[in-house]
Amino acid sequence: MQKTVVLNIVGLTPSLIGEHTPFLSSWSSTGIASVQPVLPAVTCTVQATYLTGKQPSEHGIVANGWYFRDECEIKFWRQSNKLVQAPKVWEIAKELDPNFTCANLFWWYNMYSSVNYAVTPRPMYPADGRKIPDIYTQPGKLRSQLQDDLGQFPLFNFWGPNTSIRSTQWIAESAKWVEEHHNPTLSLVYLPHLDYCLQKYGPDTNKVAQDLQEIDAVCSDLIQYYENRGVQVIVLSEYGITPVSQPVHLNRMLREHGLLKVREELGRELLDPGASKAFAVADHQIAHVYVNDPFYIPKVRSLLEEIEGVAYVLDDVEKPAYGLDHGRSGELIAVSQPDSWFTYYYWLDDKNAPDFARTVDIHRKPGYDPVELFLDPQIKLPQVKIGLKLLKKKLGFRYLMDVIPLDADLVRGSHGCIPPSPTEGPLLITKQTHLLDSSSIKANDVCSLILRHLF
Repeated sequence: MQKTVVLNIVGLTPSLIGEHTPFLSSWSSTGIASVQPVLPAVTCTVQATYLTGKQPSEHGIVANGWYFRDECEIKFWRQSNKLVQAPKVWEIAKELDPNFTCANLFWWYNMYSSVNYAVTPRPMYPADGRKIPDIYTQPGKLRSQLQDDLGQFPLFNFWGPNTSIRSTQWIAESAKWVEEHHNPTLSLVYLPHLDYCLQKYGPDTNKVAQDLQEIDAVCSDLIQYYENRGVQVIVLSEYGITPVSQPVHLNRMLREHGLLKVREELGRELLDPGASKAFAVADHQIAHVYVNDPFYIPKVRSLLEEIEGVAYVLDDVEKPAYGLDHGRSGELIAVSQPDSWFTYYYWLDDKNAPDFARTVDIHRKPGYDPVELFLDPQIKLPQVKIGLKLLKKKLGFRYLMDVIPLDADLVRGSHGCIPPSPTEGPLLITKQTHLLDSSSIKANDVCSLILRHLF
């Protein structure tokens, strides 16, 4: 076996490699292969496809979140590896050689898997309402060992308006720590930094120049570290982020036509999916639309196709062509135009929005919300407001960190649909070019390519 590391540099595309990424520009000079993306091109779906070599119809990860029909609840960012319904690359490798070991550093669905070493974000939520940064590890003792040596995982730099290179740097250092202490055959390392700035500003190299330089520095350190230890390096990305200018509110349209229902709690409105005839689970540029009463499917499809910003709609006949014919998918799947994206917003008046709408809360929101990357521009002296709320927290009072805006127009980059050109899509870089059959690789062939590097 040949030791291998896969660095997942989220959002990296051929068009972003240039003057602001001198190390990656030099290191990738042997050639960059484009990856033909899977639909939807979102984190969990793409990662599951890379790691299993299967389509979403086979591995079951149809999005970052979906409607759990038996519970009548929408759930995003689940973490159990049991949700992935196909063998993973490390399981295949272990069958080929029982001495094979794998470390998974922050790729998703990283809890209760069969990897040898796992590290993933897992905040603590005490009963008093606090959210405390923490990680989940396998074996369990890694949790204290890593944070004793590297410091507490910087969760609030991992997602939200305070995102920075710090979280990516911590992940890179944790990968080196695991390499030195456990020497895994395969390391999977997630480096998410570019994902944040590109969704905020779009793929404008002038606006994200510093971020490109920061991720390039991390890659320079990490790649040279592994190569000095004789480890093969694969650089991979999940998707390209395209510029967007039009948020599309599918759920508001469904509500206006009497198809989506809400319930009121303390003067706020909550989506009631079990009582709705139809609702959309929005995830970047794709939305799974669940229609509880089949009678309404033709009507819902017609309404979706009339919305500006919707490129096309898939039904049960069309889903198999995209590998999305799975029970977790909605009855209909809406895909946006490249310059548009779907919000989860379902309220018709902001004063009725749920209290979590103005907070960073990835689990309560019934859809993905990139607006969590922004501080509300209407708040005067936002740092003062945040400081006062943190003081309340320290004093033991209840508080609500309601500093996120409800202005979807702030978002300038998104992903999920197939990008307009390969230069704006995901990539794969390896110096083992003899293992590549062409300059383009299908997303579900990444698994076999990793195995060819190992064996």
